Amino acid sequence: MQKVLIITYYWPPAGGPGVQRWLKFTKYLVEKGYDVHVYVPDNPAYPLRDEALQKDVPKEAKVVKQPIFEPYALASFFGRKHVKTISSGVVPDDKKQSLVQRFMLWVRGNLFIPDARLFWVKPSVRFLSKYVQANDIQTIITSGPPHSLHLIGMQLKEKHNLRWLADFRDPWTTIEYHDKLKLSAYAQKRHKQLEKQVLHAADDVIVTSPLTVKEFQALTHKPVHLITNGFDSEVKKSNDLDEKFTLAHIGSLLSSRNPHNLWKAISACKKDLPGFANDLSIVLIGVVSEEVKETLFTYGLEAQVQLMGYLSHEEVVVHQAKSQVLLLIEANNPVKRCILPGKVFEYMSAGRPIVAFGVDDSDIQHIIEKSEAGKYFTYDQFDAIVAHITALYKAYKAGQLSVGTKGIDAYHRSQLTNHLIDIIENPTKI
Repeated sequence: MQKVLIITYYWPPAGGPGVQRWLKFTKYLVEKGYDVHVYVPDNPAYPLRDEALQKDVPKEAKVVKQPIFEPYALASFFGRKHVKTISSGVVPDDKKQSLVQRFMLWVRGNLFIPDARLFWVKPSVRFLSKYVQANDIQTIITSGPPHSLHLIGMQLKEKHNLRWLADFRDPWTTIEYHDKLKLSAYAQKRHKQLEKQVLHAADDVIVTSPLTVKEFQALTHKPVHLITNGFDSEVKKSNDLDEKFTLAHIGSLLSSRNPHNLWKAISACKKDLPGFANDLSIVLIGVVSEEVKETLFTYGLEAQVQLMGYLSHEEVVVHQAKSQVLLLIEANNPVKRCILPGKVFEYMSAGRPIVAFGVDDSDIQHIIEKSEAGKYFTYDQFDAIVAHITALYKAYKAGQLSVGTKGIDAYHRSQLTNHLIDIIENPTKI
């Protein structure tokens, strides 16, 4: 039986999108006959928790926990709200940042390289050096961010000549928030150095989007494989749709994800379409920045907005399935072209029309257009957005609001695990 050790920070009871990828890979690796060992922190400072995910951990998986020291715990004297906001990735616009927030961002970017989990590296290498030998493990997989975990993988490979796969759920130095960390020239250089070291040392690199494949192929001669995020069997279509004309967004709406022309277009439809204001419900599930809230209120949408906060994944998939329309909003930033979050695939599996926003020529745009799962807009397309929202509303009133998505089966977590197994069992010769 093939043995695999997965090293990940996000694991139940962690909530949010970061936990899903390797929780599901673990599930299907076990089903396909693998002896799976998972190494996770014993006392992590998760900004979001979803206790219901505990039941999704397969009982056959051997989950090993070790304590972690995280400076976020010490930073709480600045205020728990500030700490939770920064650790969740919610970074206000520069002009609206308080002195405390500016200081915390500087500390996070310049003193904790590559991230605030770097103190887990040395103790983890010590513990796992004994563990891999005692359990005869030959293949390890690290998942980042946090990218400190890749440093664990790199050192274990150096010490024990293990097969090492480095999985990047997001890019490293080109991720959107990287430039907001107020990095010094030294810190920026150090991040680049560590990224290069990891990409050269890993036997195989796995990424989640086609553009990230190209980005990393330009940085390393090692094999770079594409395994996107996906959906699992709990995401189902529903015949019991909302009575309201719901436009639902699931996930964080940060300051950088604020499509003014969408809110403006919805406001215009309120004025021009009879009955629209009474039928409309804008459902926002997850963290919503103050800037986004202010914009919604500026366009007179406060009466139609439901701020539901963070919900468990079980609750989220229900809302995805019953919403009339699903909003998918990414930042109006060229570096976001490569981001393909898991909710893209869960949205498609839910079978509801998607209205997506981002920069032109993004991976999200290509996958939505190829699958015919909805419409994609750039932030400046006001007239086209108005026309599309109008068409969706008329279809809703006629009881004909639907979408025909193509090729969704390829993104089921079981199929994606087959790609992972192929990488594990067929090393690329260099």
